Amino acid sequence: MNIFYDENMPFAHEFFSELGNLYPFSGRELQAQDIKNADVLLVRSITQVNEALLKQAPQLKFVGTATIGTDHIDQEYLKQQSISFHSAPGCNAISVAEYVLSALVVLAERYLINLSTLTVGIVGAGNTGTRLAEKLSALNIHFKLCDPILEAKQKQGSNDTRQYYPLEEVLACDVISIHVPKTVTGEHRTVKLLDQQRLLNLRPEQILISACRGEVIDNHALLRLKEQGHGVKLVLDVWEGEPNVLQALIPYTEIATAHIAGYSLEGKARGSEMLYQALCNELKIAQKFQLNDFLPAANISSIEITQQFDQIVLNQIVKMVYDVRRDDAIFRQQLSEQGFDTIRKTYPARREFSSVSVTLSPNAYSDVPHRLGFTKTSN
Repeated sequence: MNIFYDENMPFAHEFFSELGNLYPFSGRELQAQDIKNADVLLVRSITQVNEALLKQAPQLKFVGTATIGTDHIDQEYLKQQSISFHSAPGCNAISVAEYVLSALVVLAERYLINLSTLTVGIVGAGNTGTRLAEKLSALNIHFKLCDPILEAKQKQGSNDTRQYYPLEEVLACDVISIHVPKTVTGEHRTVKLLDQQRLLNLRPEQILISACRGEVIDNHALLRLKEQGHGVKLVLDVWEGEPNVLQALIPYTEIATAHIAGYSLEGKARGSEMLYQALCNELKIAQKFQLNDFLPAANISSIEITQQFDQIVLNQIVKMVYDVRRDDAIFRQQLSEQGFDTIRKTYPARREFSSVSVTLSPNAYSDVPHRLGFTKTSN
């Protein structure tokens, strides 16, 4: 069995080597002739999987994307060709939520903001929005959810008991964090969800965070807004037209990164693991490996807290594990010379909170680190 996989899938060799012959490829450069002998194709979001790519691969039986999003996959064509398809929903949701939290603690320190006074509007309450809501709940930060699709399912009898709010009310929150898929058509179209009019309605003191798909915000309208002196604070991980981003917008951002919010080692590797599980199920064979078999110890594997847990301690422990300013600096310094895709391909190791054990002294007891995702230990 010939397994072709994106070279940026962590531990792909470890997971799949016993299942067949492995052939890594560059996701942006993959061509139809490259995979004509493929039985299995494993991609990430930068590879468009459609008839043009697959027309020379008659023996292909399994396509997987190691990502949450599936807008780069022509699922109807795969169905017509009887090609099995699997994605990795939720694989990097924790990673994106921790990116947002790191951005919030950085901006809170920069502008002397008390996080507990903020209300965060979460647009999109799927896997990623849910993980973010959990972390905000751990910190007693109020949030409002907007997700008309899940709200409709709730009214039809789903087990979801959360409260949902209209989009315009959520967009009026102190912080707006967007976590929706790219949807081009239909009633719940998300392309240019934040168009010129909605951007004009933003208040100067608001924080706007986008870590889903670049097309959700009209980048040119956002640039015009900032050029006119609007004070909204921007955290942008995704950009219209990737990898060709609107570079004139970068100087107006507080934090700018190369679509790496979900790029923790755990987040990317969970995608590999989920596709390994799906392929094993497809082949009706037992799964031999799991992610913990391959994850290395984190550089910082333990933290001791000896003082009362407050925003200062939160700031310290979050940035010890992941300081988003590192990725902002890389983006600003390397984009012009290295390019967007190279930054993503050479992304330095980043771990999730779960890779770090937190020890609390008796006088510093708090359940917040554990609820945030840190592995909790005690003396």
